[in-house]
Amino acid sequence: MRIGILGTGNMADALGTQWRRAGHDVVTGGRRDGGLRAAADHGTDAVLLALPYDAAVDVVAALADALRGRTLIDCTNPVGPGFTLRTAGGPSAAQRIAAAAPGAHVVKAFNLCHVDVWRLTPPVFDGRPLAVPLCGDHETALTAVRRLVRDLGCLPLDAGGLDRAGLVEATAALLIGLWVGQEADAQAIAPPLAYAGPR
Repeated sequence: MRIGILGTGNMADALGTQWRRAGHDVVTGGRRDGGLRAAADHGTDAVLLALPYDAAVDVVAALADALRGRTLIDCTNPVGPGFTLRTAGGPSAAQRIAAAAPGAHVVKAFNLCHVDVWRLTPPVFDGRPLAVPLCGDHETALTAVRRLVRDLGCLPLDAGGLDRAGLVEATAALLIGLWVGQEADAQAIAPPLAYAGPR
């Protein structure tokens, strides 16, 4: 696959490195010297938005023409001071990004884990591969992202349409607050599937 990555930070490096290792053609571009547009133009199969949320909507709006028809993967987290959700009461970050580039096929993914998790080869814990929830409305885009998830050694988990991305973003705010704010083992809050509902 030809993948463009908007951003040159830790998430761009971690995911880009893993996808290159899996044999994909990856170009990463920053906000200087036209790097973002070059990365968007390169990403004919998928474009990863790996920028701080504060910059994401404006960058995507400026690149809307280049992103038309492309799979745009949103891994941003609109988490504010006190681990609050900065988009509470309004559209999710993913929906705002989709509105800024209406021709793109946005998929929310890769936002629930610290960058160090994405550097693991593969992210497997106690014999269980990491599951990655995906929210999106375009089946071709979801298929592409499922492949990229599997190429990390993870399991794609369909979490619904883009209208459910806010739930995934709120989950990130909750988990980050537990991990960072309390050093809690947030994985312990969910029982195994056999105990998760009526039997």
